[in-house]
Amino acid sequence: MTDSVSGTRAACVIGWPAAHSRSPLIHRHWLSVYGIAGDYRVEAVPPEDFAAFVKDLAGRGYVGANVTLPHKEAALTLATPDERAKKIGAANTLWLDGTKLRATNTDAEGFIANLDAAAPKWDRGLETALVLGAGGSARAVVYGLVDRGVPRIYVANRTLGRAEELGRRFGAAVRPIHWDEARGLFGATQLLVNTTTLGMVGQPALEIGLGRLPANAVVADLVYAPLETALLAAARERGLRRADGLGMLLHQAVRGFALWFGVTPEVTPELRKLVEADLAAAATLAAKAAGGPG
Repeated sequence: MTDSVSGTRAACVIGWPAAHSRSPLIHRHWLSVYGIAGDYRVEAVPPEDFAAFVKDLAGRGYVGANVTLPHKEAALTLATPDERAKKIGAANTLWLDGTKLRATNTDAEGFIANLDAAAPKWDRGLETALVLGAGGSARAVVYGLVDRGVPRIYVANRTLGRAEELGRRFGAAVRPIHWDEARGLFGATQLLVNTTTLGMVGQPALEIGLGRLPANAVVADLVYAPLETALLAAARERGLRRADGLGMLLHQAVRGFALWFGVTPEVTPELRKLVEADLAAAATLAAKAAGGPG
């Protein structure tokens, strides 16, 4: 399937809004690096138009798409999902297999691949992980940890029922707890993962001390704006290994590109620097718009 106008294979990111997505920067970089005659675009599609848009992906010249908020759960019902997407309960990647539209979720593998790259052998001897939050990102993280064989995964959330839902979804390895119980587990926590928006630009801070974490603990934060959150800064000050949200963003993009364009791309320092520069430029513009310095 090729774009009827340009004659090249094309994919896109679908969201509402969608202009903030870094996916075009990532995929266009890979298209250039691998010399592929392709394109990757942004499609801002409101929820009421999403089903019609997805059902006509081929007619619009697309071989597939990334799906971002608020469409990830709806995407699951509009395509044939693999077992991973069904288990996580959301799809972020669509592709045409002949005339059949298929769906998967690459967030779990992106999270695990980033951990493997940022903190090699992080899972060696790991018995206890603590996941903060119980939303869609937490589902992907927990899926990845269960798949890797982590025996105890505590999920802390202010609404306990949402954490309990992850326990029902992913099995006995998942231990739901209330948010206020999390600090009491730090002494035994070898992997701490923030899946909430706390600490993100424009959101409240994640106020949590890391003093009780073991010296060999790994801290991961899915937030990538700012690139170094207060949580990751505290982990750095303690000398703990860290995995940031930008790394996950880059690694989760790999399989989609392979499905659409037939080449499995590498996450390189060059790509990371490219996206870091874009994030820095966006932060500068936001500060100017708010009347701040820079």
